[in-house]
Amino acid sequence: MTTTQPQGVSGAGAGTAPPCWRPGPEPAVFDPAGITAYAGRVREPVHVVRGDAGYGLAVGGALGPGGGCPLVGTVPPVYPEWLGDRGFAEAHGTRFPYVAGEMAGGIATTRMVTALAGAGLLGFFGAAGLGPDRVARAVAELTRDLGDRPNWGVNLIHSPAEPRLEWQVADLLLRHGVRRVSASAYLDLTPAVVRCSAAGLRQDADGRVVRDTRLFAKVSRREVAERFMSPAPDALLDALVRDGALTAEQGRLARRVPVAEDVTVEADSGGHTDNRPLTVVLPELLALRDTLTARYGYGRPVRVGAAGGLGTPAAVAGAFALGAAYVTTGSVNQLAVESGLSADARELLAGAGVTDVAMAPAADMFEQGVRVQVVTRNTLFAARAGRLYDTYRRYRSLGDLPADLRQRLEREVFGAGLDEIWARTERFWQRRDPEQLARAARDPRHRMALVFRWYVGNASRWAIEGRVERRTDYQLWAGPALGAFNGWVRGSLLADPERCTVTQIALNLLEGAAVVTRAHQLRTFGVPVPDAALTFRPRQLA
Repeated sequence: MTTTQPQGVSGAGAGTAPPCWRPGPEPAVFDPAGITAYAGRVREPVHVVRGDAGYGLAVGGALGPGGGCPLVGTVPPVYPEWLGDRGFAEAHGTRFPYVAGEMAGGIATTRMVTALAGAGLLGFFGAAGLGPDRVARAVAELTRDLGDRPNWGVNLIHSPAEPRLEWQVADLLLRHGVRRVSASAYLDLTPAVVRCSAAGLRQDADGRVVRDTRLFAKVSRREVAERFMSPAPDALLDALVRDGALTAEQGRLARRVPVAEDVTVEADSGGHTDNRPLTVVLPELLALRDTLTARYGYGRPVRVGAAGGLGTPAAVAGAFALGAAYVTTGSVNQLAVESGLSADARELLAGAGVTDVAMAPAADMFEQGVRVQVVTRNTLFAARAGRLYDTYRRYRSLGDLPADLRQRLEREVFGAGLDEIWARTERFWQRRDPEQLARAARDPRHRMALVFRWYVGNASRWAIEGRVERRTDYQLWAGPALGAFNGWVRGSLLADPERCTVTQIALNLLEGAAVVTRAHQLRTFGVPVPDAALTFRPRQLA
């Protein structure tokens, strides 16, 4: 083998002997098993050395001129804590650049958020789909258990059909001092989300803008990302100041900072998704971030994280390699013991493969045609909800439905007569938002939509409650990453429903990502890294 210039080591100038590695208690290794073992010791520096058998690895020992194996380079330790942007950990009081996302309907429970916070991770309570009273109880519990700890938050979901509910939840979060709010499913900025962004803005002694409330924005489209990465529009800020929702000072400072300093790029995921590949959308929005930072002269750049498709260590390592400041997981956390999903539903999720998913109508944006990604294995929800949306598009009212179609829907989808379903729907909206009933009285098509939304909305609740008689109607949010996760954990502790905790999911994904990252680093030195070094089996981690 020809001699190469040593890499990664200082002190080897022209005319000096190239540095060498001299062994300590452990020898250099050149065989696949030895390379795999040394590569996996990610918390130690590892030396790339040259021997008669080619490139190999060494640990420990000593470096110096002459003797031993010629040194090609040294790779420093790789810690899971170092995989992302350290500014993320500093801003949010976390140990790791990791977020467990806000699975709706309380599936991301207060128990889950508390466990994550205790392990140095960040979690958001899944407030979407819950009434203000239920959200208020969760906030009170989290405030009691976590106090002023910064590494927890609550979801605020875009509710175009219920703007009053969106405002109520935003107001509740601000009144209770929730310091981190994750905004999801937004198509445009609303008064509620801008208020959460600007409330608590103040100026320190050096003139820098300080945020007491930090907004995360989950986005998948360039135009939506640009709105969150830019300062809030003057018209929205002026209206909020005029109505007393913001102070004049907060309105002034909001013009100097982006709406969100943490923007999560959501690729192909469970729930609301555009099914875009992370390798395409993340680089595009990182470039957009750089453009907007220069345009507005921000003192702090927007941190851009990655979500969607992150069900294995290789996927998490890939997200960090693309430039993600942090990663956000979602669907896989439904399998955790702290999940709000029923044991019956978790069992169904654990059997799903990569291809066992499809798109289905969303309950909260049914009339707009917005879709969510769900599991299809052992559940007929996607097909049945799709039939309802096709019916909604084809007919103007329930009265226009042909008798045979009405009977099939009652028998095969609703399990009850449509008149009875309307009575239940009416009772629900009388409590939640009577304006929906007033609109339904004026518009028969909206009344039909509310009846169809009864099924779509309840399907997720049946899964949460474990209504086994409605098992074939379970709405289980997941993308292909869930199937990849199931394949990765098969036969490990994470496949055991009693041992699969949200923190063990997180720590194993991060540890595995560090192992994969180290293996790729060694490949860049020309080391013949075996495929085995790119895999990581789940294990109990502290």
